[in-house]
Amino acid sequence: MLDSTLNKTELSTTELNKNELVTSELIPENAIQRDTVDAGDYYIGVVKAGQTFRILDLEGNQAADTLFYNANDPQERYSATDTIREQGNVYLTTGSQLRSDRNNVMLEIVADTCGRHDTLGGACATESNTVRYDLEKRCMHACRDSWMLAIAEHPEYGLSKRDISHNINFFMNVPVTAAGGLTFEDGISGAGKYVELKAEMDVIVLISNCPQLNNPCNGYNPTPIELLVW
Repeated sequence: MLDSTLNKTELSTTELNKNELVTSELIPENAIQRDTVDAGDYYIGVVKAGQTFRILDLEGNQAADTLFYNANDPQERYSATDTIREQGNVYLTTGSQLRSDRNNVMLEIVADTCGRHDTLGGACATESNTVRYDLEKRCMHACRDSWMLAIAEHPEYGLSKRDISHNINFFMNVPVTAAGGLTFEDGISGAGKYVELKAEMDVIVLISNCPQLNNPCNGYNPTPIELLVW
């Protein structure tokens, strides 16, 4: 499915590198909610339709692995396939509409000071740590562990293991090679950079602030993020 989506959109190098840097006029002191999420920790909560929220990279070069669900019907969730197909670009930035597996617009990126966010790299897991790095890396903490802990500790959201699907890696740098492969490179974000999204429906936001130490997505030094809601 992914290969056919990439072929259909016929992504050029220009398209892959297009980004829109837009700063926000929202003032942090006016936010109705502010949460710091430590590296390796999770965030889960609901953002209402019409609200805007910001994911802030506090120290730079961090990755925030994020999933979205319709808060009123969690079986509807973010779809990388629908999002990539409709925008004709594998990266996200200002103006990108994040679509569900029913092709409904869930959120729109309204400000972005990083410029490019990954839709393809997926999330680290104990299994992928083993395959990519070493058998001894299996027990290192991973994003899928954080998501599983979040849904186990918060059953009120009605999510289960089967609801863990493809995700967005905000701030993560995963270039597409000329041969159509993926590589994990040093992050392009910096301290204080952020991405800001407006909810078009009530959404459950589930974030794993990535703890990965084995590739450069976090600069080999995972750090906190902050979540702000207006």
